[in-house]
Amino acid sequence: MHERIKCEKYLSKVMSADEAAKLIYPNAVIGMSGFTPAGHAKAVPLAIARRAEATGEQLNLTVMTGASVGDEIDGALTRSGAMKRRTPYQTNSTVRNAINAGEIDYFDVHLSQVAVWAKNGFFGDIDFAIVEISGIDEEGHLIPSTSIGAANTYIECAKHVILEVNTTQPESLRGIHDVYTVERVPNSKPIPIIHADDRVGTDYYPCDFDKIAAIVYSDIPDHGRAVQPVDDISQKIADNIIELITKETQAGRLPVPLPPLQSGVGGVANAVLAGLKASDFTDLKVYSEVLQDAVFDLIDAGKISFASGTSLTVSPDFEEHYKANFENYRDKIMLRPQEISNHPEVIRRLGVIAMNTAIEADIFGNVNSSHINGTRIMNGIGGSGDFAQNAGLSIFMTPSTAKNGTLSCIVPFVTHVDHTEHDIHFLVTEYGYADLRCTTPLERARKIIDICAHPDFRPQLHDYLDRACAQCAHKHTPQLLSEVFQGK
Repeated sequence: MHERIKCEKYLSKVMSADEAAKLIYPNAVIGMSGFTPAGHAKAVPLAIARRAEATGEQLNLTVMTGASVGDEIDGALTRSGAMKRRTPYQTNSTVRNAINAGEIDYFDVHLSQVAVWAKNGFFGDIDFAIVEISGIDEEGHLIPSTSIGAANTYIECAKHVILEVNTTQPESLRGIHDVYTVERVPNSKPIPIIHADDRVGTDYYPCDFDKIAAIVYSDIPDHGRAVQPVDDISQKIADNIIELITKETQAGRLPVPLPPLQSGVGGVANAVLAGLKASDFTDLKVYSEVLQDAVFDLIDAGKISFASGTSLTVSPDFEEHYKANFENYRDKIMLRPQEISNHPEVIRRLGVIAMNTAIEADIFGNVNSSHINGTRIMNGIGGSGDFAQNAGLSIFMTPSTAKNGTLSCIVPFVTHVDHTEHDIHFLVTEYGYADLRCTTPLERARKIIDICAHPDFRPQLHDYLDRACAQCAHKHTPQLLSEVFQGK
């Protein structure tokens, strides 16, 4: 296994995960690698959880990651009681339930801001960075694994660094990474990315040898999530998005080839990317966060010529094909820090077409993507705000109903606002797509009800809008605030 550490002096830092876990002191602030969920630290967090369970210590750890991570962090540290605070984005049901029960303190952050906040000291001192790597080369360079996320920033800012050399990650990952760090104000400079495939950094993490407190071997693989089958509703949403993009090109509002695409994660997002396979679009580029199954399928089909992200997240069903064909993907993919993949400057310059999922949207175009009934956190805002606010074309999509058709996802007023009406260009459901650009609040409301809402709920929404207009005459945005949240 020492073949993964090619610089001999680093061997002196090797120890077991349990030994490394003993280095963590109570109330520590820890930045961990990982993004949705790939390339996250695994062995050491599990060892910290074992320590907490065995000793009963109140570690009260603050845990920061790139985005969502595996159960080895969010599940194990929650169940052991070792974690007290968490940011930014999570998808693990164990930690989500603990957050909503008030057992873990959670604060949400735009993913593009995590590195900025860390460098500026908003999180306070970062005591440890625990980062998964795939190896260390002869010069002592740290080779990232299947994600970068915020790992490079945590290494830079932390007092101590613990490395996990994951022997299940292929050494052939070397070369697909582009690690570029933005300097703090007032020393920041323009990010020299003009095209999605521009390489501007290094293919390794720089790190002072003296900061490394421990190196641990890990043989715990990433466990990608299964991709949901494309159902009828997802397919209709995908078809509507392909149609609207096609019409935008025909009208001359989008160029051909298209600007780079960004897509969120999940079944609907995968369906949209899969829909491009049957479209007439070619020479597609991706400038996104997560490179998932559908991206590689489109590369195989000759549709995508290059894809830039911060994480490789493939499903168990696709993993064998992905590994067998990895050499075919090497020159077509790149992983960057999330500070760069989500940076407003680059997104705006590239004119990215952003496609993200909503939990609910209201008739005036505001979107909730993080809360249930305005009180229970689901996952967090993630990177959707980074892209929506800066995209050349911002698209939000949602099924028109939830809970087997008993709840409308188009409502008079969302219970939590993550994205305001100013950041959404198109709203799409299985029934159609509403172009919200250059519209007044009333024009938006009528479009969204008539085009996007489920037919069963349109009469109720129209009744609400009519009564709001009658009672709020001469108001720019007619709302009956006394009744929009009744029953919530």
